[in-house]
Amino acid sequence: MAGAGTPYAQDDRDGGGGVRTALSGLTTRGRSFLAAGAAAAVCAYVLGQSDLLRVGLLLAALPLVCATVLYRTRYRVAAGRRLAPARVPAGSEARVHLRMDNVSRLPTGLLMLQDRVPYVLGPRPRFVLDRVEPGGRREVSYRVRSDLRGRYPLGPLQLRLTDPFGMCELTRSFSAYDTLTVVPRVEPLPPVRLSGEARGYGDGRQRSLALAGEDDVIPRGYRYGDDLRRVHWRSTARYGELMVRREEQPQRARCTVLLDTRAVAYRGAGPDSAFEWAVSGAASVLVHMLERGFSVRLLTDTGDSVPGEGGDGFAGSGQESADAAGLMMDTLAVIDHSDGAGLSRAHDVLRGGNEGLLVAFLGDLDEQQAALAARMRQRSGGAVAFVLDSAAWTREATDVPGPGGAGGEERLRMLREAGWTVVPVPRGAALDEVWRQADRTRTGVAAGVTTGGAGGTDGGTAGGAGFGEARV
Repeated sequence: MAGAGTPYAQDDRDGGGGVRTALSGLTTRGRSFLAAGAAAAVCAYVLGQSDLLRVGLLLAALPLVCATVLYRTRYRVAAGRRLAPARVPAGSEARVHLRMDNVSRLPTGLLMLQDRVPYVLGPRPRFVLDRVEPGGRREVSYRVRSDLRGRYPLGPLQLRLTDPFGMCELTRSFSAYDTLTVVPRVEPLPPVRLSGEARGYGDGRQRSLALAGEDDVIPRGYRYGDDLRRVHWRSTARYGELMVRREEQPQRARCTVLLDTRAVAYRGAGPDSAFEWAVSGAASVLVHMLERGFSVRLLTDTGDSVPGEGGDGFAGSGQESADAAGLMMDTLAVIDHSDGAGLSRAHDVLRGGNEGLLVAFLGDLDEQQAALAARMRQRSGGAVAFVLDSAAWTREATDVPGPGGAGGEERLRMLREAGWTVVPVPRGAALDEVWRQADRTRTGVAAGVTTGGAGGTDGGTAGGAGFGEARV
């Protein structure tokens, strides 16, 4: 089959089986013929009609002969499956390609190919294959689609054999199966300028040797192609061979995406729920920041960090970054509500060091959790919080008030006073719009500090942290 992809998983089966298995495969037609033959034989015995006995024996023998022939038929087939693609966003379609090869020396009869798929992906596909010549191949395909993220098994593939008269059917199952991963929807985000202490690979990147003096340089041996202007003569004289200064290593800007998964913070379920919006938003920000050269990691309220605990916990560069992006998307595909009631574990992780830009998707916050989230801002170069009032998401759009009423506004004010750029997310909001709103909110706060002087408002306190900007 054209195109590169996951290799076909192959599994050989034959048509063998016990006699009991063959008889259990009799169809309704076969059982009817067998019952009619037995009834005719009994009537012939009672009535003494030898001709009727021959008819009864013929009716009864036909399904038995068909089952015996089907039982003794030795079909050897190899079947495989390929997904294109194996990872698909929610709401998009993936195509499943099935292939069946007849590897025996005999042609096959009529075959029915059936693949097992979860009900959320659509109806179970069935294909009828005509006679397949020895060494022949048949290829079919079908489409699957899911609005719900997750990991869905496809298979095992089933092959149904039948005789020309339709008296008997036998089913053979292959052991191989594949997994379709449905990841959250990723929306493209516009480039904006958010508070941060680094600028990815832009003009504000830090160099490891920029602050090092001549005596602090750690040289290495000369390699073919090195610029001779980088030769370190003092080390060359010391070691007796050409030594060059190490290349300057840019330090990538960091971004941590915090996803609040607490079950108590969200209400409702389904593709349009507040929790699914937060998951999709976190996935979109992760991809957006990776595309702009940031070292990114995903953090949940449980304290779990992706990618892992290796190194500094952030995605690296090049192929490592692509692998980490796939790992984070796979994690978001199956992420679910946590049983925790607070953000203390995430706070402990963020307390460990400088996290760069912090983007948080938060559900309902009580006063204690709002104060805890406010303290997360202390070591972050910039912090943006998208706060979802799940109660508003479960009401009709015409009945949606402000985020959580007076208590909710007080908690948002606590975050703003701590330096967060806070964006309340109304029901059904477009992610790119709230992303722009975060930039406008930051710009407005900064302008308020510039014009307000010492008499600034709460927003002025948020803008007075004095951090630089990151083009994201």
